[in-house]
Amino acid sequence: MKNIFKTVILLFSTVSFAQIADKAENVSPLLIGEKIPNVILHDADGKEVKTIDIFDKKTVLVVYRGGWCPYCNSQLADMQEIEKNIVALGYQVVAVSPDAPSFLKQTLDKKKLKYSLYSDSEGLFSQAVGIAFQREKPKLDKYSEGKNPGFLPVPTVYVLNDKQEIEFMYINPNYSTRLKGNVLLSILKAL
Repeated sequence: MKNIFKTVILLFSTVSFAQIADKAENVSPLLIGEKIPNVILHDADGKEVKTIDIFDKKTVLVVYRGGWCPYCNSQLADMQEIEKNIVALGYQVVAVSPDAPSFLKQTLDKKKLKYSLYSDSEGLFSQAVGIAFQREKPKLDKYSEGKNPGFLPVPTVYVLNDKQEIEFMYINPNYSTRLKGNVLLSILKAL
């Protein structure tokens, strides 16, 4: 009986983990007070890294659609401009996208970013935090090197404490509207 109960719990957790909404307006993100799940991402060199190791200190986490998105590139540049202020407040900046590691390197070089970018090309992280929604796979294959199962994340900013708990979040299904850096700095100062 115990094994059946464990199997049911495992199946339930697997089903709830694989969440991809039909459209951006229908995502169901993790909320303030919840903890970021431990998922494997890849750094710009393709090395596997667990989120528990990435978010081991206070973090500003930016989840963006990809280096091909002009709104995402503006947001990444905005984060770069205020990164020193964010670090001075005791936070690190981390960005995650569905881009494959090779495209992360291009974004890092092109934008001269000093903070870390991680690949979620298979969508496990975006699904786990509930911000993935369905998109046409052919448009996404190039940037994920064929690994994207047909999703994009709704652009999101999470502020995490050192226990991977969400202290603040900004999410907007309108991908062209992003959290401004000066607003983020005010929020970080208030936390």
